[in-house]
Amino acid sequence: MTQPVLETDRLILRQPDLSDFEPLCELMGDEDTTRFIGGVQEPALVWRGLCGIVGHWALRGYGFFSVIEKESGRWLGRVGPWYPHGWPQPEIGWSLNRSTWRKGYASEAAVACMDYVVDELGWSDVIHLIHADNTPSQGVARKIGSRDLGHDAEVAGFGMIVDVWGQSAAEWRSLRRTLR
Repeated sequence: MTQPVLETDRLILRQPDLSDFEPLCELMGDEDTTRFIGGVQEPALVWRGLCGIVGHWALRGYGFFSVIEKESGRWLGRVGPWYPHGWPQPEIGWSLNRSTWRKGYASEAAVACMDYVVDELGWSDVIHLIHADNTPSQGVARKIGSRDLGHDAEVAGFGMIVDVWGQSAAEWRSLRRTLR
């Protein structure tokens, strides 16, 4: 199976590999960055998480992409389709290093992932599970045309209740022309 690589003006999105472990440890070691994704993790847990992401690709054929800045080659975070056990349905999620916040990287990567799941994976709708206090993530969701769908979900394994945001594939197809 060929590994998909998505490209935007500033980013390369590729499947995770072993070189992502150290920067992922940095991301998962930052209290502000992990506040809404389960909290700070020690390297042993980050390792298990990375293996889970790689395994998700093997089992489902898709998963979080590692986000690489084209200009510098720097690993920025992870964005992509994700459907772990206990989730209400597949979602597109994002987690980027704090140093990248407010630069438009999350929404740029999310747009590429929306195209991928609608055009390549054939999803009929897309959700994002976002904590009610996570206003930056809500801003990313709004920027890509998603809205709060008005119901909550429990994030299995985390004990968190989150808002379900999203849109249909048809909504995405009509909106994406304006986001380019």
